[in-house]
Amino acid sequence: MFPPLGLFRDIPCPQGEQCSLLACLFSHPPPNTNAGDQKNTIALDVHATYDESPVQDTPAPKKPRLQVTTEPSQAYPRSSSSSRTQPTAQGTPLANAARKSSQPATQKPSQLQSVARQVSPPPPPPPSRSKSTSNPRDVPSAEKPKAAFPPRHAPRESLNPRMLTKSPASHGVRLAILKKLHAAMTSLNSKMARQKEGPEDYLMLTPNELITMALDEEENVAKDNASIYSNVIKLRIVKLSKMSQDDWIKEVKSHLNQRYYKIPSNTSEPKKPKTLTTGLRIPEEIALAKKLVKSLEGLEEFGYVIKAPTTQEVENARKGVVESKGWEKCDRCSGRFQVFPGRREDGSLTTGGNCTYHSGKPVYPPKRPTDHITGPREAYFSCCNETIGTSSGCTKGQTHVYKVTESKRLASILQFETTPVQPEREPQPPVSFDCEMGYTTLGLELIRMTAVSWPEGKQLLDVLVRPMGEVLDLNSRFSGVFPEHYTQAIPYGTLPPNTDSATKEGGDIEPAPLQVVESPAAARALLFQFLQPDTPLIGHAIDNDLNACRIIHPTVIDTVLLYPHPRGLPIRMSLKVLCKKHLDRDIQTGGDQGHDSKEDAVATGDLVRVKAAGTWTLLKSKRWVFKDDRLVPPPGTPEDAAGDLILGRGAGQKRTSSG
Repeated sequence: MFPPLGLFRDIPCPQGEQCSLLACLFSHPPPNTNAGDQKNTIALDVHATYDESPVQDTPAPKKPRLQVTTEPSQAYPRSSSSSRTQPTAQGTPLANAARKSSQPATQKPSQLQSVARQVSPPPPPPPSRSKSTSNPRDVPSAEKPKAAFPPRHAPRESLNPRMLTKSPASHGVRLAILKKLHAAMTSLNSKMARQKEGPEDYLMLTPNELITMALDEEENVAKDNASIYSNVIKLRIVKLSKMSQDDWIKEVKSHLNQRYYKIPSNTSEPKKPKTLTTGLRIPEEIALAKKLVKSLEGLEEFGYVIKAPTTQEVENARKGVVESKGWEKCDRCSGRFQVFPGRREDGSLTTGGNCTYHSGKPVYPPKRPTDHITGPREAYFSCCNETIGTSSGCTKGQTHVYKVTESKRLASILQFETTPVQPEREPQPPVSFDCEMGYTTLGLELIRMTAVSWPEGKQLLDVLVRPMGEVLDLNSRFSGVFPEHYTQAIPYGTLPPNTDSATKEGGDIEPAPLQVVESPAAARALLFQFLQPDTPLIGHAIDNDLNACRIIHPTVIDTVLLYPHPRGLPIRMSLKVLCKKHLDRDIQTGGDQGHDSKEDAVATGDLVRVKAAGTWTLLKSKRWVFKDDRLVPPPGTPEDAAGDLILGRGAGQKRTSSG
């Protein structure tokens, strides 16, 4: 037989007094009590068991050892013939209680309850709670925060995984994981409780709220990441175990906002970056920038293209694509899949289904002197801290994606073009630019281009670009471009020049919609309007941006080359790290909202300004001077010696193309 769950304990037994079962699932009234009296007796039992004293022939214990809370269905023995023995609050067998239940039926219901089952005296009542606040702590209302929030009514749930249509794991696995998740949350909640009372006191969660929070999170992971459920939830538990108090407060606010109410945000506005000053005039900075230009000859193996592929090379690349029948290697999971530009007959763009991968880069810890004893520390992924090789990934994409790196295959899609000479235009000042790319059926294509003037940082160009292939993934996590940007974009040239924002009726500033051009070639033509072949073009890892635009420019300043990695190419310092180190500026803080290409372009230009200021300090110590906004060396020093000083070479040392 299955164990009784108490589902029928409030339903009268159909057999009534004729029932002879020892453990009947239904309720039975006490002897000489009709159904109407039973209802009243049960109602009284909830209140009277703690107020009425036991009958006289049962001495009350001096010190209660066990407190028992009885359910209404257990208020009376189900039958006088029941022979079950069950310890009462004082350990007395039920046979004793049955003997005492033979007292006259005129006895009060509370006395009957006390005879059937003794209950220890109630605990002292908890401090009264103010009804005007939702603070779960039992503290006087005077100590609670001034800000009052609506009451929170957490459902009463057990710590048991919720039922799903398709469970990602067995019930036992889900239950074990859920208990660990709940324990990690409870630990963080307890740490907050031990702190002094403060404005965040209302964020304390009750036991029911903690259970609900754990159930919500486990259920969401089980639904959204069923294929990698175990990895995701385990990484979440590890993250909670290492989480700081501030991060936990953010987590609680997010949970309360989603389930109960909207908590007003008290976070201050992000700190604005400090204005960079070099002490130099704009013409002087431009003169110094020309000394920072580096030739790209010899760097072709690292992705820099300095010569357009020939017609024969382009034709061979096209034949190779046809012969491969669309098979590519995924740029994320390295799996093989097939791509169909123009869509297959059934409408598919790719094969292979979903893509599971790590969105972060591998991190290799530095070597320690004790590695020969303890062994080197294992490399891990920056996105989830998972050790390399232990899981297939922590992120799931809807499709596989790929990118093209060979210049001849890039040229087979759109041929490279060298910056044209424009005799009708004057020499142009330096330009700092940044591009964002997304994955299409033709590889990694240009989807946004932003250019700003240098050193002022004023916007020259900011356009969305319609790619030539069908979009597989806009790579929004990094590009910052979402589908709604395209739906809200307007054709290029619709807005007046220098229109950055608009003021709404309430006084709020609304950014102007982005303008869109129809192809990467059209975006390239717009950029050429601000360039001459000798115009310094500034970028970070500029080979990626130039290749996406199919541009060959002879005058380039790349911050990757200005601030090289200690181990040299192909390893590169990220723009975010360089800005924090040299500008004390935090960029790319949007999280899943991606990067801001204008912010990146301005930051890249400011890194060049810092390097220009350092260059001037060095040249000035060698008695270089400015005359008519030109750098003039001391007598007897050739003008091209500035490059040797900047790079730290001796006068007779051989120069290399890579600097």
